[in-house]
Amino acid sequence: MSIDVSVSDHIALIVLNRPERMNAFDRAHYLALSEAFARVRDDPGIRVAVVTGQGERAFSTGADLKDLPFSLELSELMLTQNGLLPNRGMEVWKPIVSAVNGYCLAGGMCLMLGTDIRIAAEHAVFGLSEVKRGLIAANGGVNRVVRQLPYPIAMELLLTGDTLDAAGAERWGLVNRVVPMAQLMDEAMRVARRIAANAPLAVQAAKEVAQRGQDLDMRTGLRLEQVMLRMLQGSEDAREGVAAFAEKRQPVFQAR
Repeated sequence: MSIDVSVSDHIALIVLNRPERMNAFDRAHYLALSEAFARVRDDPGIRVAVVTGQGERAFSTGADLKDLPFSLELSELMLTQNGLLPNRGMEVWKPIVSAVNGYCLAGGMCLMLGTDIRIAAEHAVFGLSEVKRGLIAANGGVNRVVRQLPYPIAMELLLTGDTLDAAGAERWGLVNRVVPMAQLMDEAMRVARRIAANAPLAVQAAKEVAQRGQDLDMRTGLRLEQVMLRMLQGSEDAREGVAAFAEKRQPVFQAR
């Protein structure tokens, strides 16, 4: 059992490493994944993360039903800050790229819905199958899928528990693009490198404004943009970006 994390060139690679169980999560895995994303959030040397599953069969099939607790103390429901993930409340303003390498179901799809850019292998399959087990996609799945897909498409997934193939996911905008499995990680890392080359504070500000703006009226959202822009204009990275443009060279950003 492991959630593997490695960092290189400002990019964190998070691998859900439990292929013998289709990269399903037991309680220990959920905790380890929360710790991995907290590291991404808090490490100033990390500018972007890529998350994928081990092997070619599954990104993740969600919660391991053999480990699913049915008798939690009600008091645990009140511990709203325990074991947070990007799809259920953790604020990670660094971009997260999903490399979907197979089955992306239930909690696995909920996790993907909390990421920013998604690259899928041609054989990837997507679904929120919780209703078939007497449950709902409560780790952000219900709320996120109706915001990210047309309402009738989202409701068909939620209410039938049926799956969507990679072509359908691309058609409805659930993923950015579909590539052969052999190209999946190269494409995901290519996108991550392009993000990591940009000014990290500006990237994080853009993500935060985009996400918070979904819950704001337009006037308030525009004001938030102005405040963030004014903050960035005083940064060393903004000065470096302008200087590099004038000098026709690549900028060297320091997140300052």
